[in-house]
Amino acid sequence: MAKVFIETHGCSFNQADSEIISGLLKQSKFNIVDSPKDSDLNILNTCNVKLASSQRMIYRIKELIKLSKPLIVAGCMAKTERKVIEKINPKASLVGPGSIQKIPDAVKAALKGKKIVFLEDLREPKVCLPRVRRNPLVNIIQIAEGCAWLKCSYCIVRLARGNLLSYPADSIISEIKESLKEGCREVWVCSQDTASYGLDANGEKLPELLDEICKIKGEFFVRVGMMNPLHAKEILKDLIRSYKNKKIFKFLHLPVQSGSDRILRAMIRGYEVKDFLEIAKKFRREFPQVTLATDVIVGFPSEAEKDFEQTVELIKKVRPDVVNISRFGARPGTEAARMQQLGKKSMNERSELTHNLVKEIKLENNKKWIGWEGKVLVDEKIKNGFVGRNFSYKPVVIKSKKNIFGKFVDVEIEDVTSNCLIAKRN
Repeated sequence: MAKVFIETHGCSFNQADSEIISGLLKQSKFNIVDSPKDSDLNILNTCNVKLASSQRMIYRIKELIKLSKPLIVAGCMAKTERKVIEKINPKASLVGPGSIQKIPDAVKAALKGKKIVFLEDLREPKVCLPRVRRNPLVNIIQIAEGCAWLKCSYCIVRLARGNLLSYPADSIISEIKESLKEGCREVWVCSQDTASYGLDANGEKLPELLDEICKIKGEFFVRVGMMNPLHAKEILKDLIRSYKNKKIFKFLHLPVQSGSDRILRAMIRGYEVKDFLEIAKKFRREFPQVTLATDVIVGFPSEAEKDFEQTVELIKKVRPDVVNISRFGARPGTEAARMQQLGKKSMNERSELTHNLVKEIKLENNKKWIGWEGKVLVDEKIKNGFVGRNFSYKPVVIKSKKNIFGKFVDVEIEDVTSNCLIAKRN
């Protein structure tokens, strides 16, 4: 039985792809191993959404080459930066994100010394497929692939995953039911933009899908993935209604990217700052303890000091709980790559200032949870303890010698850091 190692980078959608790759290979009688040194073949499931991500992938490809074993490069980079990969390793096989169902054939061929290239988009729903979960408690359920907007001037992911393809609701429900039988207690609803679910068809939209998921019997939580404000604002009323179900984590990932409308227009995001503010305001009105996550790009081409100051002021005003900060890096094939780039010095300074501000806000936000008592789902093991999630998807560190993994436990928050809450069991 041939041994295969799979290394995964990137978003939850990519993690789900790797779980399916593992499941398909296991079904085909391959043995999945934990180290590239122990394998007969290695698979690198890549992410290149940022310049830093792409550079990391290049480094990993070079490191895996040193092992002198067949290599398959999968994921977004295989589709969008083929020439870069082939320059480093001409023998590497390539499997794009739209072709992962063909991974068993690619592995069989590569083990025989053949180079295989599967970069077509099969346009087949990735639901109800065999999978090996990274975390046995978490079902990362993909509800759609691709993008309904396809216009953002900086985005390379749209070139890798193409037009929106919403997956059938009945298949999504079937997979979730099966995962709960297998012991899952968290369901991560993910897509490139979950708010765009159903826009490519005349069927139900995201709120209706969430309603159906919540009707499934059992004790579990649902985490809703990233939503573009452009599409979230169109379903806002129904979305808030769906979020009122106790099974939905009160967690909203709403990437604003910039506090400057001028920069948002240059990014071709399709919304204005006021749209982001309206969504955040209405969610917080209904759910005062909602965890608000957002994304910010600093140093976008033509970003003046005034534009950056508007982003800083927006963060100060909204005070999000999570901010994913990225320094702009031009991606090949995008419009933004042809724009005049900012200098590294100003970009680094802006990034550092934003990181420091966010760290301070996160700590102050977390302090408000001290003294809170309630139920937490323990979904992660760490050294000398566990990490759970409360109803707002806040990470809660719990010291316990007893194995509480996978259990719902009652806790009281005693202390905090900028990244987590620290609790004792009640």
